[in-house]
Amino acid sequence: MIHQLYTRVSDLPENWDQVSESCIFLQRNYLGILENAAPANMQNTFVGIFEGDKLMATALFQEIDLAPLDSFGERDHFLVTKVRNFLFRRFASKLLIVGNNLLSGQNAYACLPNSDEKKVVEKLKEICHIWPNKSHLTIFKDFTSDQTIPFQIPAFSSDYPFSSQPNMVFEIREGWKTEGDYVSDLTKKYRDQFKRCRRKGSGIYAKELTLDEILENEETLYTLYLHVAKNAPFNTFILPETHFSVFKKQLGDDFILRGYYKKDQLVGFTTVIRHGTELETYFLGYDDTIQREKMLYLNMLYDIIQCGILQGFKRIILGRTALEIKSSIGAIPVHLNGFMRHSYPLVHQNLSWIFPFLEPKSNWIQRHPFKD
Repeated sequence: MIHQLYTRVSDLPENWDQVSESCIFLQRNYLGILENAAPANMQNTFVGIFEGDKLMATALFQEIDLAPLDSFGERDHFLVTKVRNFLFRRFASKLLIVGNNLLSGQNAYACLPNSDEKKVVEKLKEICHIWPNKSHLTIFKDFTSDQTIPFQIPAFSSDYPFSSQPNMVFEIREGWKTEGDYVSDLTKKYRDQFKRCRRKGSGIYAKELTLDEILENEETLYTLYLHVAKNAPFNTFILPETHFSVFKKQLGDDFILRGYYKKDQLVGFTTVIRHGTELETYFLGYDDTIQREKMLYLNMLYDIIQCGILQGFKRIILGRTALEIKSSIGAIPVHLNGFMRHSYPLVHQNLSWIFPFLEPKSNWIQRHPFKD
């Protein structure tokens, strides 16, 4: 197998999207977002893997520089946060990720159906070894247990296997046709939570924004996004201000941005992506004072469930934040696995205790809101 590196979508082989058919996030339209509106500290490279002249697999490599960021957010300034940020800058600020750090799930590579996946994965590992820019950590991210089978080869035998925060996934039952069907399957405690949330949210209305409306409100949307992003427990990037409008231009109807208004004031927004039978949540933002007063975040989650039911999706990918509240609406944790290698042998040998220190812990209780 041979490979070719690309940084521009216009240079990709003609049949790139056919090979990437299983993953919208490896297709041209989405890669155009990474080319034109990626975070400033992220460099994206698109990788084609060939057998002779035939394109057999596609992949995404991301170089991320954490040095410009306070990776552990602005939520607190305790000593442990300072130490974590120091260690990141010194030993883990240069990342090479095989996968997509903006999303959860296996968006690292796609193959033709008749490909030998183990050979593809082995080739990706080989590319990491000869990558032109030095990195502290090389990471293959976000594989389910079944998806890790191709990695059971000698090339990965000495890599550090890890699992970070679970991905919260909401399964939509076949019998649900309306929001009422979902609510009727909840226990009394969580039906009461739903009703209280909807009462609190009165006076807030939502609407889907067109591209022109996203452009008109770009500054406000970005301010709302930054408020949430900077209060997150862990950051590896900050999106550019044009990210959502570029996303809408590239994906059209497959990208939905819903604005939330109090009277005529934009106070929050959500974004979701249509991806086959799945509805994938993306970034959101809100005014924190409105969020507390109106239970805005929980109302947003219920609206996303309603959207998923009415549009016939099978599941909703809710991501890795706010685990307990997502559990309370019916999402279940799906554990994703990765493989990590540090460029310094001594550090690599001690990743088993270093990684848990750097990974922010989230203590939460899984809720079980359904009757059965």
